[in-house]
Amino acid sequence: MKKSFLLLLVLVTAVFRSHADEGMWLPQLLGQQVYNDMVKKGLKLSKEQLYSINKNSLKDAIIIFGGGCTGEIVSSEGLIFTNHHCGYDAIATASTVDHNYLRDGFYARNKGEEIKTKLSVQFLLRIEDVTKEVTEALGTLSGKARADKQTEVLAAINKRMSDAAASIETRVSPLFKGNQYLAFVYERYSDIRLVGTPPEAVGKFGGDTDNWEWPRHTGDFSVFRVYANKQNKPAGYDPANVPLKPKWFLPVSLKGVKEGDFAMIWGYPGGTNRYESSYGIKLATDVNNPTLVELRDVRLKYMFEQMKKDPAIKLKLASSYAGIANYWKFFDGETKQLLKYDVYGQKKAAEDRFNAWAKGKPEYQDIFSDWARAYEDWKPYAKARVYLNEGIMGSPLIGFAASLTALRNALAAGAPKADLVKMAAGLSDARDEFIKEEDKPSDQNILAAVTQMYYEHVDKSQQPEAFYNELQTKYGNLADAATYKKYAADVFANSFLFDDAKWKAFAENPELKTLEADPAFAQAGAFIRNYQQGVGPKYQEFTAKNNDYGRLYLKGVMAMNPTTAKMMYPDATFTMRVSYGQVKAYKPRDAVFYDYVTTSKGILEKYKPGDYEYDLPAKQIELLKKRDFGQYADPVRKDLVIGFITTNDITGGNSGSPVINGNGELLGLAFDGNYEALSHKLAFDKDLNRTINVDIRYVLWCIDKLGGATNIINELKLVR
Repeated sequence: MKKSFLLLLVLVTAVFRSHADEGMWLPQLLGQQVYNDMVKKGLKLSKEQLYSINKNSLKDAIIIFGGGCTGEIVSSEGLIFTNHHCGYDAIATASTVDHNYLRDGFYARNKGEEIKTKLSVQFLLRIEDVTKEVTEALGTLSGKARADKQTEVLAAINKRMSDAAASIETRVSPLFKGNQYLAFVYERYSDIRLVGTPPEAVGKFGGDTDNWEWPRHTGDFSVFRVYANKQNKPAGYDPANVPLKPKWFLPVSLKGVKEGDFAMIWGYPGGTNRYESSYGIKLATDVNNPTLVELRDVRLKYMFEQMKKDPAIKLKLASSYAGIANYWKFFDGETKQLLKYDVYGQKKAAEDRFNAWAKGKPEYQDIFSDWARAYEDWKPYAKARVYLNEGIMGSPLIGFAASLTALRNALAAGAPKADLVKMAAGLSDARDEFIKEEDKPSDQNILAAVTQMYYEHVDKSQQPEAFYNELQTKYGNLADAATYKKYAADVFANSFLFDDAKWKAFAENPELKTLEADPAFAQAGAFIRNYQQGVGPKYQEFTAKNNDYGRLYLKGVMAMNPTTAKMMYPDATFTMRVSYGQVKAYKPRDAVFYDYVTTSKGILEKYKPGDYEYDLPAKQIELLKKRDFGQYADPVRKDLVIGFITTNDITGGNSGSPVINGNGELLGLAFDGNYEALSHKLAFDKDLNRTINVDIRYVLWCIDKLGGATNIINELKLVR
């Protein structure tokens, strides 16, 4: 009996403890064991130098960039480095056909040339543990009642700990599936200016083909600057603002990397679900991921058809296309890796061991039988939800039309006209953005395709029956693609959302009958009502139960072995984390070896003149062929190193994160993961996981040699 219990603890520890370089650690809660391991592997900084709320520390150089990326401060004048794809939308917005910064690149030669953007960045001020307050308020509540109460409690804490006048924002993050709650307090700066970007051919070199792949030769970087008022505090854009004086900035290392070097990555990983159940893994591989990939594939197909016809359309759709393509490939790869390594089987084995321990413990013994029923009840409806979000709402027109739902409800409720006009005025701004980014030919094709796919692939009992009956009556056989093409053409020809005069008249005098008569809004409304009446309530019920069982399962796992619990890290929640690892080559499969760096030799080997993904600026080809690397040449390789890989644990949101050596110096920018480990949101692969980084020396070479912006180089603290 005793022997078997000890074996159980060993097995549980093996499943739930972080392995090798796995772990997205909260920097303010680094356990001594984790910190000691970092020191053993090469860290030279003290805990207080990493994170302190009383003194300036490295964490003060790490920022949330925009809405979903990471950036780092690299100079005493608020200069920011981040990824090209993180700055992509701002670069595209600043571009015109005549001044196409996306295509040609851009570098400000002085601060007066820096370009205003709509971006903001956030600095983390402090973190407070509010677990006791939240859990006492939640008590023994479960299901929807618990979820609703949690939303209420967190909103109250966020409000109490925020100060809009001082640009202070607080967001409480539930960790360990609701077993811990931390309040993250940020200061937001909203005057962010574009300083530099390489040409798209450099910043996106390799395009979709190389996305999530190694070897990689992408110069994925862009440069911005934070501005503040003269008191060094947040302020809206004002020409009188001055560059921020940061609390900390990162020196930039020109020493390069060698295999085995220590590397830590700081940033804001967006989301993982490493403690997912076997049921969740199966739902992902069987339903959610394949459906999402199929629908995004259709959207990309029709967008690309138009983008290759006209540079102006390519510029218009570039940011949207890149975002859709990125996760199309991700979820395709995730499914393949989950199946290849039988992550479902691994999870199931861990759950079987948990169930053996849980027998006789009322709080835990029925978790998995109840959890199984929750998934059985939800699974028949899962596809319909993906088809609504990724399919029907994947049409930009229908997505915008859906945003008018609140106005429709206000009209139906008889709201005062002044309120209605105010709502419509706000929607007019959103409409302007929609029209600016809309490409009718691709969107029309998308609408036709996804409307047909929904009809063919979603259970008939979960469809808006009246909508499809009317479509058949007016346009023809629902099994014929021509029917949907005629329908989509009619929607695009008759929607008043495209007519400036009609929209203006509506905005000045909103009427329910006008809105409901619009064919685009009619489709959006039909599918939204259908979801709300059928699938939506079932999803809410499932989500509440899934959260409850997940929380109890993790609570039980930590109760099984408190020692193991101390070595568990929380899932990523777009909150500041640090991961650490080493520079390391790998063997993805039999007889294949991938080195840990790529060089300019590889760029020239991939270069294809005129190719959509592998073309390069003529000046770059000339400089590389002349081997004009300047001070950025690698002394060992006798070449310009472009990228390198490490074993660090990251995920989406870490884009733009700094890769930092043991001395706290910048080595490169993280921008991708490798295809062989795309299961990383759900399961970390200790052997194959690699983070792909652009070498900081290539970044500086592009700024200096290719871009001629020595003023930016002179602003940095270079370490040789």
